[in-house]
Amino acid sequence: MRKNKFDAHQVYWLWCAVVLTQVPARAQQPPFDVYPPAEPPYYRVRYEASTKPGELIFPVNYTIWIPAEVETLRGIVVHQHGCGEGSCSSGLSGAYDLHWQALARKHNCALFAPAYEQPQKADCQMWCDPRNGSAKAFQRGLEDLGDLSGHPELGYLPWTLWGHSGGGHWAGGMTLLFPERTIASWLRSGVPLLEENPKRPQIKPHDLPETALAIPIMCNPGTQEGVTVTTGKFKGVWPVNLAFIEAVRKRDGLLGVAVDPLTSHECGNQRYMAIPWLDACLNARLPDETGKPLKPMPRSDAWLAEIAGFKAWPAHEAPNSETRAWLPNETIAKKWMQYVKDTAVVDTTPPPSPTDVHREGDRIVWNCKADLESGLSHFIVKRTGKRITTVPEKPENKFGRPLFQNLLYSDTPTQPLAKMEFMIPKGAPLSGYQIIAVNTVGLESQPARIQPRP
Repeated sequence: MRKNKFDAHQVYWLWCAVVLTQVPARAQQPPFDVYPPAEPPYYRVRYEASTKPGELIFPVNYTIWIPAEVETLRGIVVHQHGCGEGSCSSGLSGAYDLHWQALARKHNCALFAPAYEQPQKADCQMWCDPRNGSAKAFQRGLEDLGDLSGHPELGYLPWTLWGHSGGGHWAGGMTLLFPERTIASWLRSGVPLLEENPKRPQIKPHDLPETALAIPIMCNPGTQEGVTVTTGKFKGVWPVNLAFIEAVRKRDGLLGVAVDPLTSHECGNQRYMAIPWLDACLNARLPDETGKPLKPMPRSDAWLAEIAGFKAWPAHEAPNSETRAWLPNETIAKKWMQYVKDTAVVDTTPPPSPTDVHREGDRIVWNCKADLESGLSHFIVKRTGKRITTVPEKPENKFGRPLFQNLLYSDTPTQPLAKMEFMIPKGAPLSGYQIIAVNTVGLESQPARIQPRP
């Protein structure tokens, strides 16, 4: 069991300050006017700042990816960045993340990524509190993107929410405000506040309605955010998370806690737990027919776990069950026990093979879907069975497992976006090549050969 000492009242204000001044821009993060192209299956709308009371005071971009093969969508997966100019600009590439697309595709959902144009020192409560205009702008964006993409159902579909830091504050707030449309919420480092703080009166608390207690929520702080390390910039995150956790669990809300053992405020390897957990919630809650109410989350298979520890039990076997966190089933509980130990969530299935491998002049290009469990690390290029190189040659990611698309602090791909291509060396043969996908646990796909194009 992780142990720490803190005075929640004393550090409450500090965490609020952290949310408002998140990490500055990192290398390769673009300014707000550098966009990946938004051509089908991607669509984008942008709104200028509003001066009307109760509306969003920052400009905002909304980008959505829609699986090309889907006629009618079933839901929306929302990937919400955190506060500060750097994190906000990182949202511009959120809809292009191949791993998050794999989750959305499996459930016939769209992948939606906001990018608020918040200056670094501005008060991000003006967007990360949904009541300050961002909820209204979000729903307007869904309706306009529905018209633009030919998917008008976007205006009324349910959503799955993932949010980092101030984005967790936003995602949690949206869950409390719109429980009837929320499938599940993953809150990385940030949570909505349920009590007033005299030192920060501009941060307004939310109510915790009875209907929100039936929504699966996962709180996901880093261990260095006050769980075991009680010094540093982000030490106030855990006490505020804990206050939220205890308030929800006291009323038997479906809330889990997955402490990241390797990180502070950066997102690290959390996606290897977040995506399977959200997958389980989508499996259980999406209605069979678009437009129908969400299904209730089953409780019969639930497990309970230590809030900041490493053990989990079937719900009927858990000691002191009133002080435990909730997990949906045994499969997720086993992944959770590995994640909170070292984030090395087990995966035994190989990734999908590349498709549409073909030659364009002196380039070999292809497409590939990411592995749902473990994403996409790199590609192996072979010729006549002999390994030539990898693409990229040295997969990178200073925040976690090496990824083909690399990764920013807020869990989105770096720009420029990585390309699935191999430049044939001058004088080398133009045929006989094979491409193999490799996921982040090192499993290889079946090789895909160059196919002639019609």
